Amino acid sequence: MAYDQELAAMQGWLDATDKIALEHFRVDVPYKNKDDGTPVTEADLAIENVLRKAIEETYPSDCVVGEEGGTAGDPKASRRWIIDPIDGTKNFRRGVPIFATLIALEEDGKIIAGVASAPALNTRWFARKGGGAFRDGEKISVSKVKEIALAEICSGGVGTMADVGLDERFTQLCKKAARHRGFGDFWGHVLVAQGSMDVMLDPVVNVWDLAPLKIIVEEAGGTMTSVSGEDRIDAGSALTTNASLHNEVLAALNA
Repeated sequence: MAYDQELAAMQGWLDATDKIALEHFRVDVPYKNKDDGTPVTEADLAIENVLRKAIEETYPSDCVVGEEGGTAGDPKASRRWIIDPIDGTKNFRRGVPIFATLIALEEDGKIIAGVASAPALNTRWFARKGGGAFRDGEKISVSKVKEIALAEICSGGVGTMADVGLDERFTQLCKKAARHRGFGDFWGHVLVAQGSMDVMLDPVVNVWDLAPLKIIVEEAGGTMTSVSGEDRIDAGSALTTNASLHNEVLAALNA
């Protein structure tokens, strides 16, 4: 099937990078702050370097973009690999096991395959276009919840929510829902994809935070857009739902 080879390649590369992550993982991992104030560890740099070299050797005509190293190769190439070596670095450096290496392949502006590998959880989510979404080889799907009153919502931090002016509207939405929990980063999106949660709001994100998650969510039957409803990963925010609730949540956040 189309993209099976690329998906298999990602899985093999991540077998190697998961070992790097676990070798560094503990409470109080040494880190430095980047210019934007976010942390970076030796593991972030090592993992991205391994993935970049693997892509360059296997698919030399493709473009590569990563959180730590920027863009390499022809930016006009039809195919682009997108890497986040450790999504959840703040968790990683404090010994919290909710972190993952994210990698995706984009073709002609559309994500067509991706993997989120969380080695400290011993769990991996993956999907390719038209092939369904999986967690550790078992097919997953979003929930069938159709009412906000029954919905379980997760999100990034409340401080970030306030920074972008969504705090009051999001609070009102959560008051109508069954439950809210702060499952941030990749974790909230894959929880929606596997049917454990119904809504995930990420108020501030970059393309590498979302690339594989979008195909995983969509192949599981869900929907991911920006908070304003744009079907893209470069709009700076992300709203993931089980699809049934998407329009209602968008309306609540944009009222």
